[in-house]
Amino acid sequence: MRHLIPALIAAAAVAAAPAATAREKLAPEAELAKLLEGRVAGEPQHCIPLATARSSQIIDKTAIVYKVGSTYWVNRPKAGAESLDDDDILVLKTSGSQLCSIDTLELHDRASRMYSGFVSLGEFVPYRKAKGE
Repeated sequence: MRHLIPALIAAAAVAAAPAATAREKLAPEAELAKLLEGRVAGEPQHCIPLATARSSQIIDKTAIVYKVGSTYWVNRPKAGAESLDDDDILVLKTSGSQLCSIDTLELHDRASRMYSGFVSLGEFVPYRKAKGE
């Protein structure tokens, strides 16, 4: 009995841990709004330089956000946005040094590496920190 109580306490702690650490998933538009909080939209552009893009983030069924320096470039695809999944890998086949609104990206499942769709990019809207922040 003496060994059973610590085992039950440990099992209860392990069972409760996922509930305590699980974070609530925001709706896609709310997730994008949170990411862009404190930023101001600029004039849409047709292309962004690939060489300076440090990272990209997929917002499910909504947009792809590229970080270039301190600017977030938001692309809402013209076609295929419903295929966007934050667990997919973006595959770009380009011969240029820029990512443009005429480009298409393939989506591949992260686990299986299987093709899962494509998106046709739209214009890139820059979001920069508001002055004074």
